[in-house]
Amino acid sequence: MHFSIPETESRSGDSGGSAYVLRKEYGANVLPAFPPKKLFSLTPAEVEQRREQLEKYMQAVRQDPLLGSSETFNSFLRRAQQETQQVPTEEVSLEVLLSNGQKVLVNVLTSDQTEDVLEAVAAKLDLPDDLVGYFSLFLVREKEDGTFSFVRKLQEFELPYVSVTSLRSQEYKIVLRKSYWDSAYDDDVMENRVGLNLLYAQTVSDIERGWILVTKEQHRQLKSLQEKVSKKEFLRLAQTLRHYGYLRFDACVADFPEKDCPVVVSAGNSELSLQLRLPGQQLREGSFRVTRMRCWRVTSSVPLPSGGTSSPGRGRGEVRLELAFEYLMSKDRLQWVTITSPQAIMMSICLQSMVDELMVKKSGGSIRKMLRRRVGGTLRRSDSQQAVKSPPLLESPDASRESMVKLSSKLSAVSLRGIGSPSTDASASDVHGNFAFEGIGDEDL
Repeated sequence: MHFSIPETESRSGDSGGSAYVLRKEYGANVLPAFPPKKLFSLTPAEVEQRREQLEKYMQAVRQDPLLGSSETFNSFLRRAQQETQQVPTEEVSLEVLLSNGQKVLVNVLTSDQTEDVLEAVAAKLDLPDDLVGYFSLFLVREKEDGTFSFVRKLQEFELPYVSVTSLRSQEYKIVLRKSYWDSAYDDDVMENRVGLNLLYAQTVSDIERGWILVTKEQHRQLKSLQEKVSKKEFLRLAQTLRHYGYLRFDACVADFPEKDCPVVVSAGNSELSLQLRLPGQQLREGSFRVTRMRCWRVTSSVPLPSGGTSSPGRGRGEVRLELAFEYLMSKDRLQWVTITSPQAIMMSICLQSMVDELMVKKSGGSIRKMLRRRVGGTLRRSDSQQAVKSPPLLESPDASRESMVKLSSKLSAVSLRGIGSPSTDASASDVHGNFAFEGIGDEDL
């Protein structure tokens, strides 16, 4: 997420004031050092450098669970976003799409944060309050073929209306989609008519896009259940299919199983799935379980221009994002796997949410409580309720779509590193530790 320096920061030091409040609230040792200010006017290059320093500071604070939930910090980000785009506070109509393309129009304020808009959409659909936490709003870019490319999950420090309109392109949309990974939670959602319809519409859409992998026989069974309008039975069958409930990303490159390997990454069911086409056009899949990732990090770099051809998925002179995770390939054998993708931050957010969900489940907690609710918050209800329309019947599966084959873990040898020791590949501030990490015993090999 990019911010330019807001007017309040350049004149009155508003961001520095927020940093002071955060230090006073949580202690100076908790906060990273705030970027220093200069007394004189900044050149354009210095303004850009200052913006990058502020953005890095925001990301560093945002990644801390305690500071990231600070209303002082989040309110500053919302204010900075609104002032940067010079958007006055007023009531507007905002269009939110469902997974099947159906449009939901809600009346919101330009200053409404993500939670406000999500609640307004839920009210318009008549989705019960206790199920709102099972869904999230995503900023997506709609491609020419009608498919969605996920930009990011909208965070609580964002103003959805400002986020989507500031991009100044009709390609960008806001989409409502379920936000949990364990299909066992489907039972809670399916108890409600609206929740059932939302899950059903999303699943049909994912199958049509090829995100969920189906054989011809499975497709025949699904279509039969559709014709009978047996939505629960349809979802029960869909739950058994590969990549059900996964979030699919755009084609990118990875260093697995070899450098600059073209892959398609999907996130779901507590894993990252990498699909790749090896020589001979055979489609393979490698799965990386979240519980075997010791840690991960997102890094950015600007490649130097060269006369040679660019690697797949890498722009020349543009910022390149990489998601790297340290994976337990076998007992006492860790290896870094790197994915180069503009959606690396989104992938990292997916990993963190899967870890959070695993930890909540492990502690016996409820996913219903994972959505932070504001004390004294009000829900804006609409008199007109909008039903979720059923999607059209499934089309015949693509005959050229191949079945997936598990990729063998034949990888080059790596140096041994103690599981509990810090990584030498990155500084501690850049790495996300994984509290859901599990070792491997002899019985697992």
